[in-house]
Amino acid sequence: MFVVCKEHVELAIDMFVDEYEEAPDIYDLNKVSFTAWEPPATCERCGNKPQFLVI
Repeated sequence: MFVVCKEHVELAIDMFVDEYEEAPDIYDLNKVSFTAWEPPATCERCGNKPQFLVI
């Protein structure tokens, strides 16, 4: 699972495919919410606000 900004979404997709050898599901954090999970305040790769959840 990766929580990343728009700039790093392609990198997260590549990393997911390399690890799991299948395409990930990608969710726009501005359009979805989860009851038991809060996204981190920053992208995993930089300090920007995260925009995508790659799972």
